[in-house]
Amino acid sequence: MASTLFDLTGQVALVTGASKGLGRAMAVGLAKAGASLALCARDRSGLEATKAAVAAHGVRAEVFELDVLRAASVRDAVAAAISAFDHLDILVNNAGVNVRKTTLELSEEEWDRVVDTNLKGYFLVAQAVGAHMVARRKGKVINVGSIFGTVGMNNQLAYASSKGGVTMMTKVMAIEWAKDGVNVNSIAPTYFETPLVAALRNDPERFRFISERTPMGRWGQPEELEGTLVWLASRASDFVTGQTIFVDGGWTIW
Repeated sequence: MASTLFDLTGQVALVTGASKGLGRAMAVGLAKAGASLALCARDRSGLEATKAAVAAHGVRAEVFELDVLRAASVRDAVAAAISAFDHLDILVNNAGVNVRKTTLELSEEEWDRVVDTNLKGYFLVAQAVGAHMVARRKGKVINVGSIFGTVGMNNQLAYASSKGGVTMMTKVMAIEWAKDGVNVNSIAPTYFETPLVAALRNDPERFRFISERTPMGRWGQPEELEGTLVWLASRASDFVTGQTIFVDGGWTIW
């Protein structure tokens, strides 16, 4: 008999930042494993495109407009998703932004936008979904971090600070919710080839540096997050919590 450890059939996953990039790729990865999807972002047209990509795998998907910077928007979208699906089993906290400037060039407004989106936004969404999961005594929270939550890089002050916060947020939530049957972990990717990093990808010097800095000698492809994501979302990881899993081609080995 085939193993069902990684089967997500009957599970419902809420994914933020699902309108494009890694968010879309992760939503599709969960759909391949059988999960239904509550797709959340501000960009409705992008969400509809993700919905079509998810539906191609024969699962249900619904779209919910959500702005992680507004607590009321988060509460309303999460409540609507729970109403539509009856329950949520998996949260992928993914919505994020970056401003690549030096410490002396970075403005206060840019700092606030990055930290509020990447850290406060994760808190607001996890709090809203976590309350539901704790009440059900069941759930998997997956926060999308970054290698820059652990290693340093110039021009990444706000982003790295926010992602370091995500690492610690993951640990604290894991401690608080462990006895309530809710696992909280983080995926920390390196550079993946998505439209959001097209400028870096198209810069020959930067592209060469990133490729050479990575032991595997290349950038990640979005579908290469699927295995780790599905593992953390499935019962295969039921005794894993508070961990950050690096999907980085070996970047953090050094």
